[in-house]
Amino acid sequence: MVKLNKIYTRTGDAGTTGLVDGSRLPKHAARMEAIGSVDEANSSIGLAICALSDSPHAATLTRIQNDLFDLGADLATPGEDFAPSEMMLRIVPGQATWIETAIDALNEDLPPLTSFILPGGSEAAARVHVARAATRRAERAMTALAAETPINPAALAYVNRLSDFLFVLARAINSASSGDVLWVPGQNR
Repeated sequence: MVKLNKIYTRTGDAGTTGLVDGSRLPKHAARMEAIGSVDEANSSIGLAICALSDSPHAATLTRIQNDLFDLGADLATPGEDFAPSEMMLRIVPGQATWIETAIDALNEDLPPLTSFILPGGSEAAARVHVARAATRRAERAMTALAAETPINPAALAYVNRLSDFLFVLARAINSASSGDVLWVPGQNR
């Protein structure tokens, strides 16, 4: 259990931050960019939950927020051993599989796409689209980190599946109201 008595520690005042193994990195390092981008995606999902408070989707997104904390812990643990243990929290393949199952369930009732869609529609769907875009940024930051140092392949799969889930969730939310907002190419010609 985490217990925080003091929010500020002053240990980061010199521009570094600590990792799970006790090492320190500059706050602008690729690993920290990935962790920060995951945090931003998690915050965006929290904002989407506010618009879905009476929906069963809120509970799903809350579960995902917990997974994103797991992902942040995984990214904050350098090394090449990606097996979870009592001392190391790692994303596991089952977390991506769970999201795939959720995507399939949502997709069952959606009409096939016949056009690209615009990120919008209802307020709740628009917030989910913002979370999807933030998740894509986190994925880009994670792949940039993976180009420098090994990271958990299950973590990369998870974040990729999550952006797919958020896309389908936004479609499902809009389907329950006015439907997808379709892209009209060349409209201003």
